[in-house]
Amino acid sequence: MSTVEQFLTPEEEKAVVAAIQDAEKATSGEIRVHLEKTLDKVAMERALEVFHQLNMTATAQRNGVLIYVAVESRQFTICGDQGIHEKVTATFWDATKEVMQAYFRQGENCKALCEGIRLAGEQLKSYFPYQEDDQDELSNEISKG
Repeated sequence: MSTVEQFLTPEEEKAVVAAIQDAEKATSGEIRVHLEKTLDKVAMERALEVFHQLNMTATAQRNGVLIYVAVESRQFTICGDQGIHEKVTATFWDATKEVMQAYFRQGENCKALCEGIRLAGEQLKSYFPYQEDDQDELSNEISKG
């Protein structure tokens, strides 16, 4: 079994998907989580590649968010689409990353992801509130590479 497969139990994966679904009830933003084993470049650079591979620019408001984790490299980052960056400062995700990092350091991977997703959803709803006609534009499942 790979490190990626051991990062979350099946029950924890369900909890992460549920956290995404809950967060997206308050915002038109779309949140995804991607797990990979290792990283051979800067985390943000790889996260942006994955962002495009997952077709996350396909949202109507360009408000997708990716939480990218390189498990064995022990690195993670959060990146958002163009619509988000047009409205927020460069430090927008810093507080979310700090909370997540504290949980990751304690080995609480599920809690790190769920709390990061919750905080991302809260931040997104002020810029991209849920609309009556919102559709779930991206998969809520965890992608793995």
